[in-house]
Amino acid sequence: MDGIQQLALPVLGIVAAAAVTFYAVSFAEIREKSFQDLDESESENGGFKYVSSRERRARRKADKQAKS
Repeated sequence: MDGIQQLALPVLGIVAAAAVTFYAVSFAEIREKSFQDLDESESENGGFKYVSSRERRARRKADKQAKS
């Protein structure tokens, strides 16, 4: 049992570090994307305008279809 614990502890530490890194990078990318969306909406409209999530999804879908 002692050998399993000596092996399991470092493996669990590596897995935990990988999970923390994954979530930190994911949240950073989400935050960066939201700031880019905000900048784009301000530059398109000359100022901030509230856009519903439905309208944003429709715009993204239309942009994706236009690129394809």
